[in-house]
Amino acid sequence: MDFDLTSEQNMLQDSVRRFVDKTYGFEARTTLLKQGKNGSEANWGTFADNGWLMAAIPEEYGGLGGTLLDTALIAQELGRGLVVEPYLGCAVLAAQTLVAGGTPEQCNGLLPRLAVGTQRIALAYSEPGSRGMPQPVSLVAERTSDGYVLRGRKSLVLGASGAHAFIVSAQVPGVDGVTLLLVDADTLGLSRQALPLHDGTWVEELTFDGARVREDAVMGEPGHGLPALQAGLAAGTVALCAELIGVMEKTIEITAEYLKTRQQFGVPLGSFQVLQHRMADMAAEMEVARSMLHVALASLANDDAPTRERQIAAAKMLIGRAAKFVCGQGIQLHGGIGMTEEYEVGHYYKRAVVADLLLGSSDRCEAACAAALQASAQSGVQGNVD
Repeated sequence: MDFDLTSEQNMLQDSVRRFVDKTYGFEARTTLLKQGKNGSEANWGTFADNGWLMAAIPEEYGGLGGTLLDTALIAQELGRGLVVEPYLGCAVLAAQTLVAGGTPEQCNGLLPRLAVGTQRIALAYSEPGSRGMPQPVSLVAERTSDGYVLRGRKSLVLGASGAHAFIVSAQVPGVDGVTLLLVDADTLGLSRQALPLHDGTWVEELTFDGARVREDAVMGEPGHGLPALQAGLAAGTVALCAELIGVMEKTIEITAEYLKTRQQFGVPLGSFQVLQHRMADMAAEMEVARSMLHVALASLANDDAPTRERQIAAAKMLIGRAAKFVCGQGIQLHGGIGMTEEYEVGHYYKRAVVADLLLGSSDRCEAACAAALQASAQSGVQGNVD
């Protein structure tokens, strides 16, 4: 896979960085968080006007037909500003799940509106028992004469605030596999509870207590929704990893500037060799993480499904841990001021901690990689025996 950016991709990256530098100063972000909002409608409109929401949506559905690399470039720059608008939840997770699994009618009806920012859809797949992984699914969709009745709960729904509809994963009794359904946000029997995360952003917990949807709410065929869900989660995981690269970049920049200006014993802190070594360790960790992001992007473009899942899980594990290390070192090198709520470096660490737990924690991703490798080894042994 060629990672040399085209002129269009360079322009895309520059446009997002200009927006972040101009609009997302630390004080502006703090004001949004104090209002208890996941961003502003004005900022979301800017996302749409600049084509960021439609970057990876196919051209036949009103998008630009870009690749996941375009999405990663956008997410990386948004990570530098700790942008709170639900780009990951709505423009990546839900949109790419819909692209992968929606019927032609659903895609034609929804994707053009997602692309221009007039509608938001969030992906409701995670449950307390799944810990961010696509399975197991305990929410039940019981068949009726004209549709389905949903009962169960979904947790940590990213981008739920302001969403007009949800893509919900469910089990249909008598049908093997995961079924995806589109559920309007105002459906009777659906209750929502907003919950703050440690980094100041918000998610929602959804409770379905007899919520009814029609037969045409099913995305694709009943029991065949897992591949589409995995495709959406793969795109979302790569975007989250790219965001963490931006988080690490900005943390290193903030820390380097602090060490240049803060003096101890009459000289800048940056003159002390031991602190230079720690900065070098931070930069090395970031570059290893960046390389792992490239591996994940290349795997998505070239590998079969099992290999893609393993590589993406490995990327999530390594990049999540690297981000916590880099941002944690940033706080350490700032000393006491790094621990205060009023100083920005600590907020990058908070984002790294939260991101490590979203879409499957680094520990669960490590376990998934180990299981996949063990299964592959056993399959090879069995093949040799045969």
